[in-house]
Amino acid sequence: MKLLVCCVFVVLACQSTLADWVRQPFWYDDARRDKVAKGTVWPQPKSIQTSTQSLSLNPDSFSFTTTAKAATSDACKDVLDPALERYRALLFWIPADARVSVSGDSVVGSLRVSITGTCTKYPSLDSDESYSLEVPSSGEATLSAQTAWGALRGLETFSQLVYEVDGKHKLNVTTINDEPRFPHRGVMLDTARHFLPVPYIKQNLDAMSYNKINVFHWHIVDDQSFPFQSRTYPDLSGKGAYTQDNVYSPEDVQSVVEYARLRGIRVIPEFDSPGHMQSWGQGYPELLTSCSPTSIQQDIYHLGPANVARNSTYDFMQRLFQEIREVFADDYFHLGGDEVHFQCWMSNDEIQQFMRQQGFQNTTEGFAQLEGYYIQRLINVLEGFPTRTRGIVWQEIFDNNILSGDFTIDLDTIIHVWQWNNSNFQGPQYWDELPLVTAAGYKAILSSCWYLNFISYGRDWPDYYACDPHNFTGTAQQKQLVIGGEAPLWAEWVDATNVVARMWPRASAMAERLWSPQTLTDATAASPRMEEHRCRMVRRGIRAQPQGPSYCKYEWNLAGESNYVPTASGALGMMGYIQQLLLFCCLVLTLGFW
Repeated sequence: MKLLVCCVFVVLACQSTLADWVRQPFWYDDARRDKVAKGTVWPQPKSIQTSTQSLSLNPDSFSFTTTAKAATSDACKDVLDPALERYRALLFWIPADARVSVSGDSVVGSLRVSITGTCTKYPSLDSDESYSLEVPSSGEATLSAQTAWGALRGLETFSQLVYEVDGKHKLNVTTINDEPRFPHRGVMLDTARHFLPVPYIKQNLDAMSYNKINVFHWHIVDDQSFPFQSRTYPDLSGKGAYTQDNVYSPEDVQSVVEYARLRGIRVIPEFDSPGHMQSWGQGYPELLTSCSPTSIQQDIYHLGPANVARNSTYDFMQRLFQEIREVFADDYFHLGGDEVHFQCWMSNDEIQQFMRQQGFQNTTEGFAQLEGYYIQRLINVLEGFPTRTRGIVWQEIFDNNILSGDFTIDLDTIIHVWQWNNSNFQGPQYWDELPLVTAAGYKAILSSCWYLNFISYGRDWPDYYACDPHNFTGTAQQKQLVIGGEAPLWAEWVDATNVVARMWPRASAMAERLWSPQTLTDATAASPRMEEHRCRMVRRGIRAQPQGPSYCKYEWNLAGESNYVPTASGALGMMGYIQQLLLFCCLVLTLGFW
């Protein structure tokens, strides 16, 4: 027994030495260091100059300071003050007991934030997101922006410049002048095919802010469910949602909008019609057209698209849209308009009579005119609101205009181009569609090449990285009308278990394409930065999926609430094995002694 006790003391005495030994870098650390960058920015700034001279940050004394307008303007403080709190936590991630003193190092003591323009309560399509950032070799760092939204982007960049070296938070002397290439940079989430709880939506908003993405397109309802809880028409969710637990109350929506606002993100709702409305008909069947099943939609039973012949349909939409506009703050409202199959309207006598009254022929062109008539009436509803509201529609509305020769849709309307032509979908290529849309004078956003719900074996982010919204033949004026793009994530096979990992870091490729200079096209050169950025998101609590064999120091702790910091190269596990081996040897010796 005495021998066993002695052995235990020996193991404990050796523990510190063993820990120091197994924490030494191993060959595979060295082999991967050239594949992961340190202190690089994603998306790449418009202009960045950085040196090899490194500086340290002291978590105990570092501070943010603000100029007079940033410190006193209520509209600026409203956004900036909570952002400074968030970014202080993001800047210093090394646990206190693992930090090494920076005494004797050249230290950046503070970041001075100045806002020189006017701050607004909500971001908009026209918001100025430019900023300049200076990290000098001595003295305080400075961040200057025209607006609070630009200050947010600069804070994110400053946080990404910081990296870890031997227990210290480090960054290099750097000068940055930056602004986005496109004003509309979005991701789309579908919460109708699968309900997504609010915390997961907010986690996605955090990831969006880490990528300087500024639009959350919320495809909130569809055929399968209507989770938006309307007080004006309670049976929409009362009978159209999966369950009454799977709904978004007005308070839920407001909390998402506010969470997004504080991160400089616009929330654009989509209530798709006249197709994709089966869930609406669960509570209000009179909204939809009575029809027979067709070979296109065999599961619709007797109800099809919206009944566009009834004035009561437009009265319903006006009241619902007014309620939605009061909850969602953005100037734009996505009206949908995609994938409307005309066979149902063709089979309905009421629709046929209405078409004759309007002078629409009983042909494909006539039904295209009918849908255009419906959408224009919805746009008129939006334009009648006290707060200016404009529409976004899927590209079929524009294509129908071409088909019918009836260009009635207001030029204020944005055309959302989503179709493509490959094994997954047979439609027009976006580089053929965008010249037509912009030649007609419409603004456009692109999604065709960024459909994140399609997955394949291997890395696919380089494919997203290669897509450029200006990759079409057109004049400079036409290309100015393309205001950006969105990465959609349709939710047929996505729910809360995989939505964040499916989205990130794949959407990061689109984020850089829409923010950074057009000349930045080399995915191979960008790969070390992508690896660092993915690992950084994991460290911040985002379950960003790996993009091939790689090494991230901040692996995800699946047994806990968030990420954790292991010792280098899995050393803690090795130390445990050695301890167990020593204890086993002691036990064998003790048993032999007995």
